[in-house]
Amino acid sequence: MNTFTGLSAFPLTPLHDDQVDEPSFIAMVQRLCAAGVDSITALGSTGSYMYLSREERARVAELAVEHSTNVPVIIGVGAMRTSQVLANIDDAKAAGAEGVLLAPVGYQKMSDSEVLDLYRAATDHSELPVIVYDNPGTTHFAFTNDLYARIAALPGIASIKVPGVPDDPGKAKDHIAAIRSVLPAHVTIGVSGDAFGAAGLIAGCDAWYTAVGGILPQPMMAITRAAQSGDHNRALAASRDLQPLWSLFTEFGGSLRVSAAIAEHFGLAQFDCLPKPIRGLNDAQRQKLIKVLLDLGLDETVPG
Repeated sequence: MNTFTGLSAFPLTPLHDDQVDEPSFIAMVQRLCAAGVDSITALGSTGSYMYLSREERARVAELAVEHSTNVPVIIGVGAMRTSQVLANIDDAKAAGAEGVLLAPVGYQKMSDSEVLDLYRAATDHSELPVIVYDNPGTTHFAFTNDLYARIAALPGIASIKVPGVPDDPGKAKDHIAAIRSVLPAHVTIGVSGDAFGAAGLIAGCDAWYTAVGGILPQPMMAITRAAQSGDHNRALAASRDLQPLWSLFTEFGGSLRVSAAIAEHFGLAQFDCLPKPIRGLNDAQRQKLIKVLLDLGLDETVPG
């Protein structure tokens, strides 16, 4: 299977006393491997990459590759300056990563030409395959299909990570088809936004880049395998069953806080594992999350 297809799980980078909690991170990686995920993407948004130093990120990359057995590892390398991105790519390569995930992060709003320059610099610098990370919710940069095409024409671009798909199935298929039409055949399309996973795969995406799948891989694997096998009704039904969880993402400010709270609840990370000043869920929110997990049959000791 192509490294940039199927289910790619994005684990947390848990902290304890403001340091990377290495034992907890290693255990998360090992659980994902045992669950049979197709790849692991460390240091994505769920991995809090922008809150970590270069040294911390390099260490997380090393740990992810070392403990991933035969599962391909992709490493997030986004940074504020191009020179920092290139240094992070070097560290990912040294760790043995099979690809990198690059978002155009910045304090100043960037132009299309500046973003294109960033990806050109990354692909000129290293032969490591690059996933284009389109995440306007955090980067505040909106890609166009024309920019996708210009970036995808660069050597080394392996995949485009798109932010969800339209709710209407016909419009979702048209949306993905329009992106597909401007990409070289070897560049895959991956959907993000966990509530869109089933719909995105059915609409024609090759991969699902999932946040909460880094903590709860088995339900996301079931959706992915159903979609891949053509059992679209089963994939959609399984995703609809998880709607109470998807709704908490919106209510509680995104998947990161919810994923962290699930990990803490199951003892996969120590309490208060997010990088300050990011706060985890409060007590009332945690109780609501636990009830949702119970109702969904996910509140086991350490679920897959």
